[in-house]
Amino acid sequence: MDVVVISGGSGFVGSHLVDAVVARGFRAVVIDNLLTGNPRNLAQWDGDDRVLVYHQDCAHPPALELPVRYVLHFASPASPADYLRYPLETLAAGADGTRGMLELARRHGARFLLASTSEVYGDPLVHPQVETYYGNVNPIGPRSVYDEAKRFAESVTMAYHRALGVNTGIVRLFNTYGPRMRLNDGRAIPNFVYQALTGQPLTLYGDGSMTRSFCYVSDTVEGVLRLAMSEIHDPVNIGNPGEYTILELAQRVRAATGSASPLVYAPAMQDDPKVRRPDIARARDLLDWGPTIPLDQGLAWTIAAFKADLA
Repeated sequence: MDVVVISGGSGFVGSHLVDAVVARGFRAVVIDNLLTGNPRNLAQWDGDDRVLVYHQDCAHPPALELPVRYVLHFASPASPADYLRYPLETLAAGADGTRGMLELARRHGARFLLASTSEVYGDPLVHPQVETYYGNVNPIGPRSVYDEAKRFAESVTMAYHRALGVNTGIVRLFNTYGPRMRLNDGRAIPNFVYQALTGQPLTLYGDGSMTRSFCYVSDTVEGVLRLAMSEIHDPVNIGNPGEYTILELAQRVRAATGSASPLVYAPAMQDDPKVRRPDIARARDLLDWGPTIPLDQGLAWTIAAFKADLA
């Protein structure tokens, strides 16, 4: 049975990837130091030899005597709350972690896929964001630990491809949401859902006019695996081009939860992007991929999962 190695496999997107690759007939090997991951996300695989878990840093992956076919590098703090709390660890995941997983792929002759991010575009001056746009990033701001970690990770990934012939790909993920996000994740949807379900005011940073595009996790996972199993080396955006203001999102969450929580406003965070929407023409053309889950349906599933977590 061929193996897919997933760093960060105990995390939100990573754990859904584990489920998906096992469903496709692979064995999953998870490498996760649990800085922000949660072992409960993989509890359904306890005792199943199709999922092997190593609780260690992906910068120094285990020596595997297994037929590794794909290496998916998803290890990194991913929400502002996390990467502002763990700035050095975030930089290390982008630098040392990426090189560790690239070396693992090189040793096994495996296809490597880097989970990059729409944050490489920074506070964009091009809208929607296309893969050929180089971005507008403040390299010394507090958010830069994530933005620049991913930009470096993309650079070292392409260097391994060009200099060493490693079969690499890069996926630029836009805002993904769904079950298994942490209640205290810090991103907009879990923040609003948690506050609405617990009767707290919904907190908007800035005036609520900033926009984001939200992709349900099953759509994201399908796009990621199509790219992983392709021979595409250049970056590909995976996200939902539906664009909503943060105020619109808060109102939808209130309606979906039946909450009467008021909206409150807090100062905008430094360098927080004003707009965010992916151009997914490359994903449609090269992968025949596009999102299928509308926001209202995805929110309903996410709210149900959060209610279960709170219970």
